[in-house]
This record gives sequence, C-alpha cells and structure tokens, in this order.
Amino acid sequence: MQVGVAYSEAGQQIWMTIEVPDESTVRQAIDRSGILKSFPTIDLQTQKVGVFGRLVKLDAALRPGDRVEIYRAITCDPQTVPRRDGEGDDDE
Repeated sequence: MQVGVAYSEAGQQIWMTIEVPDESTVRQAIDRSGILKSFPTIDLQTQKVGVFGRLVKLDAALRPGDRVEIYRAITCDPQTVPRRDGEGDDDE
C-alpha cells in the first residue's frame, strides 16, 4: 500500500510517497522511508508523530493513503513575536 511521510524543519521539508507492506505501522513506514538518514536530528523517542494531523503512537497501524507526519518542537525568538497578553495596548 502507498503512504506518505512528511517532515519539516527550518529551511527544509520533505514529503514522500512510499510503498509499504499491508498492516505496516507508523514506525515501519518512517524506517522504510529513509527519512531518519536525511534528517539525523529526528529523535523518535522525544518527537511526536501523527497521521493527517492527529497524534498517534509509533505502533499505530496504517491504512492506504495515510500521511505520516513527524512533528518537531516549535521554537521562536521572543524578540520577534508580538505579545498577545495585551501589553502595550492603549485600549485598556
């Protein structure tokens, strides 16, 4: 069956379609994709994974057409992100 595997980090992203045996798991699809070699910083012990935006475990079974997503922590520079707590608003 065909499934997709997707991962993105700053400046790089990958989304590939691969063929996996029926009854494959998320972990098996990730391993078969070779994405761990392309992105050695991926740590499946700490990073979450999902299928179509829904968190799943590595041993979750896949269905044809599923898109496996490897999530990374979102980091931002607090100096460049506008605050949302009302600080600086003159309307209060």
